[in-house]
Amino acid sequence: MSVKTENISIEDLLNKVKEYDEIPEDLSLIRNAYEYAYKKHFSQKRITGDDYITHPLNVAWILTDVNADAEAVAAALLHDTIEDSDSTYEEIKDLFGENVAKIVDGVTKINRLKFTSDSEQMAANQRKILVGLSSDVRVLIVKLADRLHNMRTLYVLSEAKQKRKAKETLEILTPVAHRLGMYKLKSELEDLSLRYLNPDAYYDIVEKLNLKKTERDEAVGKMLDEVSNLLTEHNITHEIKGRSKGIYSIYNKMNKGKKFEDIYDILALRVFVNTEQECYLALGLIHSKYKPVPKRFKDYIAMPKTNLYQSLHTTVFGIDGELFEIQIRTYEMDRIAEYGIASHWSYKENKKVNNKDQMEQKLEIFRSIIELNEDASTPEEFISNVKKDILFNDSIYVYTPKGDVIELPNGATCVDFAYRVHSEVGDKMIGAIVNDSIVPFDYVLKTGDIIKVNTSKLSKGPNKDWLNFVVTSHAKNKIKAFYTKREKDENLSKGAEIFEKALRRRDLGVNETLDKYLDLILDNLKLKDLDDLYISLGSGKYAVSNVMHLITKKENAADKILKKSSSRIKKATIKNDVLVEGMNEIKVTLSGCCKPIPGDNIIGYITKGSGITVHRSNCKNILDLDERLINVKWNEDITKKFPTDLLIYTNTDDNLLNIITLATANNILIDSVTTITKSEFKIYSITIMVENKNVLDKFIIDLNNSGFVNKVERQVN
Repeated sequence: MSVKTENISIEDLLNKVKEYDEIPEDLSLIRNAYEYAYKKHFSQKRITGDDYITHPLNVAWILTDVNADAEAVAAALLHDTIEDSDSTYEEIKDLFGENVAKIVDGVTKINRLKFTSDSEQMAANQRKILVGLSSDVRVLIVKLADRLHNMRTLYVLSEAKQKRKAKETLEILTPVAHRLGMYKLKSELEDLSLRYLNPDAYYDIVEKLNLKKTERDEAVGKMLDEVSNLLTEHNITHEIKGRSKGIYSIYNKMNKGKKFEDIYDILALRVFVNTEQECYLALGLIHSKYKPVPKRFKDYIAMPKTNLYQSLHTTVFGIDGELFEIQIRTYEMDRIAEYGIASHWSYKENKKVNNKDQMEQKLEIFRSIIELNEDASTPEEFISNVKKDILFNDSIYVYTPKGDVIELPNGATCVDFAYRVHSEVGDKMIGAIVNDSIVPFDYVLKTGDIIKVNTSKLSKGPNKDWLNFVVTSHAKNKIKAFYTKREKDENLSKGAEIFEKALRRRDLGVNETLDKYLDLILDNLKLKDLDDLYISLGSGKYAVSNVMHLITKKENAADKILKKSSSRIKKATIKNDVLVEGMNEIKVTLSGCCKPIPGDNIIGYITKGSGITVHRSNCKNILDLDERLINVKWNEDITKKFPTDLLIYTNTDDNLLNIITLATANNILIDSVTTITKSEFKIYSITIMVENKNVLDKFIIDLNNSGFVNKVERQVN
């Protein structure tokens, strides 16, 4: 199969258009579009080495095969200007009109989609998005022509890219061409895709076809003459052509177990007549002379396909007993069969009348069929999923600034979009920009919108009022969860303060009291843990007097005096990092297992002969210890950096430089790094030097907001 890419000039294109449209204004629009595109793409080259303008010229040339209107041809010439030059939608709209600008904009948006066909469902979703984003069917047709020319020059790409592009074309775009009824374009896309996906099979079929070509052409020629004579004898004006079977179609049948020799519709004729009545007359005459194969007759005239295709299909035993597939249709039916919805651009019936209204009417029929079709059982009926997923009624498709598609329910707002991107994006949202314009939080989105969410690390979280207008359950649940957690945290802090004040009024130490009485309190009040106690006190579920009542007060005066004196922390020398209750001169060591830093809640452990080791309060190594623990606190005058360990889970291959950059920005030193590789992603174990927990927390937040980090954990050895 030769590569069909043409060295076309603007004069060639205009002459081709003149075959069906000689309106001066239309030709002027096309010439102006070419001159604008030529200027914008000047000096740009394709990977083939050709001037870039050859690509839009070829795309426009492909559209003339379907008698495309002037706006569509102009849009084809301009379709890459927004994406690959400094052109804007507004500029194209001012120069060439709103319709052209909308087509160009639609193609640009589709080109920004990140297609993937990793699964059949994913491919189906991508196809639905394509249809859903194309309010004007010409967007889809220009996109298909664009892909066809790119496939014709696919040989310049690497093998891996060839296969990826061919797979995407075969699984996502050719079914769209099929549903639009554009069989000629679809067939070439399929054959080109097979050529790169499975070259051995492709060239094997080509070789088999070439070997049998002379014999096949002779049989088709004889059958054509006999059928033509038969129709002429009965005064039916007609035209007959031999029809070639697509290579991909043959490959599909062989893939299902058929032998090449058994694919009978390789021998095929297509009969064209003037009227629908003559279709049936021709069929009757052919059946009267050639025995039809049972169950191979299909009447798509009485019952057209959902993409408006009409034709009579029959298979008969022809010359020398060879099987021939014969299709019978009118010329109008053939135009629809070859070019589908695009066929309704015709200017031939009345050149003074713009027939785009007829095309749009057909498009509405097409969309209605999509909505009414409820059979989603086969890949060929993929568009029926549009109804199932309520694409046109209850779903919209919008973009991130990078071109990723987000599906949302109808009525969704900028806040719904933010939470769909990521929970933290929603929590930190401070504003939104839609299509380059600032909009309010409750702005209702529509398909095709490009949304940028502005966030701030200083944000205090979502506004409760957002619950009044968000429509997705995800956004509602995340906003409620944020306030539930905030309320829980506030009650936790408030309850701890209430409890500690009550103990201080009674000259009781917090740690000693909890060591002795926590289990008693939890059992009596039916609480889970200390946090549950504090939350219950902070929320007012229990009064602190109830808790104090449970604590014994039968301590003698001497005990109280001892506790009072020991609860006062004596001033240590300025050199000590941690101050210890009642002890001024004692060796204090920071634990190596949990590596506490200023700002951490800490507890001291009295070691035998080695002074006091300081741990984080939640360190697993001291959780089960009841004895030899002592209250300690950080010296407020220290300014040095302390080591602590982090595990950083990334979602890409190599981001060590980015981690170092973020650390430097936070005035953090990286002491050591170990790389732990899992699958294609990397996990880093790092030891950093940091002043306090506030600095550490900010660094962790920056990592989580970076886009290349999935999770950060602080280690305890």
